[in-house]
Amino acid sequence: MDNCVSLAELLLPNIDKTPEYFENLYPARNLSEGARVTRVAPSPTGYLHLGVLFTSLVNRITATSTGGIFYTRIEDTDKKREVAGGIEDIIDGLNRFGINIDEGFISGNEQKGDYGPYQQSHRAEIYQTYVKDLIKKGLAYPCFCTAEDLEATRKIQEENKIRTGYHGEYAKHRDITYEEAKVLIEEGKQFVIRLRSPGSEEHRIAFEDTIKGKIEMPENDEDFVLLKSDGIPTYHFAHAIDDHLMHTTHVLRGDEWISSVPKHIQLFKLLGFKVPKYGHVSPIMKLDAGAKRKISKRKDPEAAVHFFAEQGYEPICVIEYLMTIAASDFEDWRRANPDADYRTFKFNLKKMSVSGALFDENKLNDVSKIKIAAMKSDEVYIRLTTWAKEFDNEFYELLTQNPDFTKGMLAIDRDDAKKPRKDIAKWNEAKEYFAYFFNNLYTPCQTLPEHINANDAKAFLTEYKKVYDANDDRQGWFDKIKAIAPSLGFAAETKEYKANPDAFKGSAGDLSTILRIAITGRTSTPDLCSIMQVLGMTECFRRIDTMIEVL
Repeated sequence: MDNCVSLAELLLPNIDKTPEYFENLYPARNLSEGARVTRVAPSPTGYLHLGVLFTSLVNRITATSTGGIFYTRIEDTDKKREVAGGIEDIIDGLNRFGINIDEGFISGNEQKGDYGPYQQSHRAEIYQTYVKDLIKKGLAYPCFCTAEDLEATRKIQEENKIRTGYHGEYAKHRDITYEEAKVLIEEGKQFVIRLRSPGSEEHRIAFEDTIKGKIEMPENDEDFVLLKSDGIPTYHFAHAIDDHLMHTTHVLRGDEWISSVPKHIQLFKLLGFKVPKYGHVSPIMKLDAGAKRKISKRKDPEAAVHFFAEQGYEPICVIEYLMTIAASDFEDWRRANPDADYRTFKFNLKKMSVSGALFDENKLNDVSKIKIAAMKSDEVYIRLTTWAKEFDNEFYELLTQNPDFTKGMLAIDRDDAKKPRKDIAKWNEAKEYFAYFFNNLYTPCQTLPEHINANDAKAFLTEYKKVYDANDDRQGWFDKIKAIAPSLGFAAETKEYKANPDAFKGSAGDLSTILRIAITGRTSTPDLCSIMQVLGMTECFRRIDTMIEVL
């Protein structure tokens, strides 16, 4: 043991604190029984990925459902892959999508909470303190192997059909002495610190995954790296220290980490820590040529959360859709509680898919249409113009030129409708949807239905101009169309036309289609009476006259 203490002082001479110091610095949280402490710990190596957003939602709703804490921690120990602005993009993305952060990074450059710093590159002293203690106890040691040494060992293992890795007799420096290490350090040799694993691959461990159920795996016997040569820890070691000191109760992360659980459980036990509950979230999948695969950063634009912002999906719509993936019972709950905040849903990790749900854009659009249809025009105006200001400046200028006009446009079939239309799923569809309200977007169309000739259309439009009154309600507006119909050989009532179609050229509904084409250039729109009222008589007559002239 004296050799181990001397070795620890040799390797980490500047570390003068003990683990007890940090145990006292970060005391247990004062939370009610059953409250879960969860976290998301992304690496700032790129943009916010859909998988990170999904996992963050699972962690957030787990904490919320139990009156617990959800925090963010930045795992930036891999400086080679770090991207400038990565932290800002990730945290801003979580904030944009309503993943409220209780503690940790709340913006790209602001942290809050009593358990920080919440950035691993600023916690080196903490990790080195615990490593030094492990060395003193004979549970860790320095390894001076070069990359070439490790590659040579791997080749020998492969040639002899032995499992590759730094374990057993292939752990070259496992029994290094203080004197041997001192000589190598004086020679300027670089070293890492490895765990002296007491495990055996012949033994198996079992743990209860909170999502996937019971999992059995071989025990870890690899002497994996704890501290790299620059004194920065590996993910394995850093997460164990951080989750212990930050009192994380549930580590909910992507299922690519399942293979690492034996290492992590072993670490927690050797450090004398309580092992947290682990839950591994299946990835969101996508169909590709009939086969399932993970959503890919390289292949799929929707892999980047920024895609949804650019498209104009409301954040709450994306979250509501992800909740249908996260919990098999969420849709039933939503139908029973159509107006409730999703955060009041009693989330249960056992209701999650163990194999990975398919990303379904059609379902996302359906969820989104329902949400947007429920919004009043004032709210739609705010949300639409906010999106347009960021992503479509031309449309933003049109929308804000006359706010009252725009709000009147948005109110059609919305504010007073018993069943508002579900036509828009995302804001980038609004420009095309409402184009006929704006002259520089409006595309006239004079193509008539096949059974209506140009002379009848001209005659109807000419007569209609004589009777149109912008003050008419919908029924009065349509009654005037029906009154014109018989004089042109059209049935005033649809049932009359259907009963004897050979006696008429069409019905009053066909005449309203002619008017709709003249005013909007389309055969299908929201309520035409309301559209004409918003556009105003002068503009409506100008468009009618244009169509008469063309016909």
